[in-house]
Amino acid sequence: MFNKYRQEDKEFQEKVVKIRRVSKKTTGGNYVTFSALVVVGDRKGKVGIGLGRSLEVPPAIQKAISYAKKHMIAVPMRNKTIPHEVRVKFKAALILLKPAPEGTGLKVGSVARVILDLAGVENASGKIIGSRNQIVNTYAIMKALSMLKTKF
Repeated sequence: MFNKYRQEDKEFQEKVVKIRRVSKKTTGGNYVTFSALVVVGDRKGKVGIGLGRSLEVPPAIQKAISYAKKHMIAVPMRNKTIPHEVRVKFKAALILLKPAPEGTGLKVGSVARVILDLAGVENASGKIIGSRNQIVNTYAIMKALSMLKTKF
């Protein structure tokens, strides 16, 4: 029974993208919590993101990993790149992703490289415009990847 869960954990790779210390003022003083943004992927076309909050860092990371595994999306690929160009607006962020020829690598910045790498995409170029917030950019890239379609 336990081997099943251990094998499931080994097939996914996790990357902690951001850890924030959040402080709330109360009458008794400061109330400090932590939030963690984690990307989980199998490098075979599945990727998910999770945002976990807790009083300490390790439980926040575990909550984020659990959420990311439950909410994974399938990323369609053609020759280790994305099938077509996609342009997505999410809040302040504008995401442009384009397919790239073999041997190009990931020519994208910030969290886009982490997400595409864990999804298994090896060649792609892109640009993030309008936001430097890693959390917003992460959700924008996931929205862009969910809009990708394969041609039949």
